[in-house]
Amino acid sequence: MRCGGFLFTSEAMTEGHPDKVCDQIADAVLDKILADDPYGRVACEVMAGMGFIIVTGEITTKTYVDVQKIVRGVLEHIGYTKPEYGFDYHTVGVLTAIHEQSPDISQGVTKKTPKEVGAGDQGMMSGYATNETPELMPLPITLAHKIAKRATELRKNGTLKYLRPDGKMQVTIEYDKDKPVRADSVVVAVQHDPDVTLEQLREDVKEHIIKPVVGKYLDERTKYYINNTGRFVIGGPVADSGCTGRKIIQDTYGGVGNHGGGAFSGKDPTKVDRSAAYYARYVAKNIVAAGLADRCEVQLSYVIGGTEPLSIFIDMHKTNKVDPHRIYDAVCKHFKFGPGEIIEELQLRRPIFSKTTVYGHFGRNEPEFIWEKTDRAELLKKECGL
Repeated sequence: MRCGGFLFTSEAMTEGHPDKVCDQIADAVLDKILADDPYGRVACEVMAGMGFIIVTGEITTKTYVDVQKIVRGVLEHIGYTKPEYGFDYHTVGVLTAIHEQSPDISQGVTKKTPKEVGAGDQGMMSGYATNETPELMPLPITLAHKIAKRATELRKNGTLKYLRPDGKMQVTIEYDKDKPVRADSVVVAVQHDPDVTLEQLREDVKEHIIKPVVGKYLDERTKYYINNTGRFVIGGPVADSGCTGRKIIQDTYGGVGNHGGGAFSGKDPTKVDRSAAYYARYVAKNIVAAGLADRCEVQLSYVIGGTEPLSIFIDMHKTNKVDPHRIYDAVCKHFKFGPGEIIEELQLRRPIFSKTTVYGHFGRNEPEFIWEKTDRAELLKKECGL
């Protein structure tokens, strides 16, 4: 804690982190199916370990999926290409255990029109937005993702060719009266070849990765923890097993706000864990973009087979500029929360999900990410009299 303020921390991972490897494979399977069968049902789970990948779950589709080819393609793209890593796309063993979706679930979501489509499961989903960054995202997770992405870019383009795929990043931001003012500490752990010195690695990471990203938030009191144990040669699934859905906080808002507990990757859009979480972000972001609040969290809840949410909760953390009931009424008037309607509005039957698996599902200016648009901000603003 600090007098008049507080510290908040978020973390992110590179593409080669074992859990992110699994998320990428799961969504690559999903995208391959959606490319040929937009109405395919997918609940794909992946586990990675030393020398093996297991792909399991429930998939119902009219198309054929070469799981072996997908797995090896993802690993090659990530950069697990050298035998000395102890885990590479050529030699890894790929095991599959896939069966069809339960007909008891299918009957709730297989309908003729979007308005008739029911939720694929029960649960609650949260979306969040804040005006502390241009992306309308919390600053700690935004910086952590950008550090992770830059480390990967410099590895792949050869600038820091001694880097290996695995890595974790963590940023602690000091806030003063809810406004971010400085970076209190930056943690970077990057896998590397054995022949680089620790001194060289730490200098390169600080100069080429941290400073270009964190920039103005760094000062003379910022603390740096770069490969704090002194060595990170053994990494990826050799050092730690991975599973889909274990990084739900870095996938969302870095610990800011609430989370319903449902993971995203490997799930087709009839699973409201994914589609409704995207829509909750869409609503929250438009509220903040409209200037109706500085911060906003939207929670939705559903019952399996239900065509409308059980609840819509909007919390603006006392930063709202107009009566919250007026904002709630405007949201209910201009947004449609049925699972099928969400799928249609956000165009979620497209093969767009591999892009989401690393560097966050939110706060990114990708043309496919319709949930990041602020196209209803002016409408909400006008409706609420601002």
